[in-house]
Parts: sequence; C-alpha cells; structure tokens
Amino acid sequence: MAYFAQQIINGIHLGALYALLAFGYAIAHGVLHRASFLHGALFAFAGQTAVFFTAFGWNSLLLVYPAALALGALAALIYTAFIAHFLARHVIQPLRLASPNMTIAASLAVLIVLMEAVRLASGNWSPWLSPFLNKVIPVGGGGFVITTTTLKLAITLLVLVLVGLASLFLRRSRAGLVWRAVSQDEQASALMGIDAGRIFVLSLTASGLVAALAGVLAAWHYGNMDFATGISFAVKILFLTSLGGLSSPPTASIGGLAIGLFEALWDGWFPLVWRDAATYCILVALLVATRRSNGLDIS
Repeated sequence: MAYFAQQIINGIHLGALYALLAFGYAIAHGVLHRASFLHGALFAFAGQTAVFFTAFGWNSLLLVYPAALALGALAALIYTAFIAHFLARHVIQPLRLASPNMTIAASLAVLIVLMEAVRLASGNWSPWLSPFLNKVIPVGGGGFVITTTTLKLAITLLVLVLVGLASLFLRRSRAGLVWRAVSQDEQASALMGIDAGRIFVLSLTASGLVAALAGVLAAWHYGNMDFATGISFAVKILFLTSLGGLSSPPTASIGGLAIGLFEALWDGWFPLVWRDAATYCILVALLVATRRSNGLDIS
C-alpha cells in the first residue's frame, strides 16, 4: 500500500507539469481552433534557455546559485514571451483563416528553427543543473512512509495554485469573459465591439508564457531539457486535449494530471521503456472511443 501511495505522489508531481502545459495549450487552442506544435516548441525552448542562462550566470558571472537560477528563469520567460508574441502576430494570425494544415506546417517549421537556433547558439553544449531543494520530506510513520522532496512539493503546489487562480480568472473576470466570447464565436464577438485580433495575439502570448513557465519548472525538475522531451510532452497534451478539453483549460489541466498519474503507476509495475508507447495507445483508444460515442463516422 505504501508503494502504491508513493507512486501516486510521484504521479501528482509529474502530472502537475502536464496540467500546466495542457492549461496553456487550451488557452491558445480556444482562439486558434486547430492543432499546433508551437506550444511544445516554446516549452522546450524555455527549458533549455533557463538551463543555459543558469549555467552562464553560475560559471561566467559567478553568481550565487539562487541568483543564477533566477537569471535563467527570467531570461527564459522574457525570450519566450517575445518569441510567442512575434509568432502570434506575424506567423499564426495571418494563417488563422487558412487551412489547418498550413498552421501545422508553420508550427513544425518554428519548432525546427528554434531547435536549430538553440543547437547553433550552444555549440552542442548541454549543461545540467546542480540539484537544489532536494531535501527528502517523509510523510507517515511505522511501516507506511512515503517521501517527496522540497522542490517537487514546491512545484506541485505552485502549479495547483496557478491553475486554480487562472481558472477563476477565466471564469469571473472581464478578460476571461472576452476570451470565452472570442473562443465560442469570433465573428459575433467582433460585432459586439471586441477586437478579436488583439485577443488572439494576447491569448497566444499568454499561452506561450505558460509554456515557458512549464519549461522552466520541468528543467528544474529534471535538471536538463531538450526538444525531444518537449515534443513528447506536447504530443501527449495534443492527444489529451483532443478528447474534449480543447477549449476548456481547467478540463485540459485535469487530463494532464491524469496522464502523470498513469505514467507514474506504469513506472511502478511495468517496464519503463514501454511507458510512452502505452500512454499513446491509451490516448488513441480513448480518442477513437470518444468519436464513436459521439456518433461520428470513423470508417
């Protein structure tokens, strides 16, 4: 029983990262209404930027480690926000009324450009973050003890608080009402005096910032980040949100948490090398079952 509880705790930690990433993706998809790999690209870019600038601050600027971490996080958020805003205004917005295939192709091109830009800028240098806030926190006693670390607990609590506050903001604030209006009917919202184009750009920029924050937290959690990891996270979120949370950030975040729990439970009893394959099989099966239950023709 203690082993099962430990895997649940591990799953909540991992699921928190999926939940934050899914929340941000749903914000973008709510106004874009088509699939995109841009979110995963920004997620990976932010994580790598945070690691590189942290290493630069620690090795070259001789900053204390907390200051170096802050420098890395700040640089990642600023660079990613700028790139997200630029892409939203000059790449994605001109394509939002075009074929969905063009948006997918453009997002893949952006992914490749960012990946190559990081590779060329780093010169294949791949630093790792030194462990921090890794004090083990035991919970329980006797024969029933589960453990976590200070960093994992802090990341999980931060994500839960941010997702909760952001969900309330989207539900009760005027800005959230405007976003929901554009998400549900862009043309009708424009007739009501809402600048749909501006909301589109702001939504994608906000989504990029959420991806950046998730990337920084993931880099802190794992100690490193690469585009393969970013793509893996993003594709799982794309499948997940296709099940019904495409335009509902809170629903998408709950699904992200479920993915983390599933993967942690799989790691506890089954071979690790088959984890991603099992996750994708489950997501595809759920997607097919959902389409059938909706009476859609899948032949």
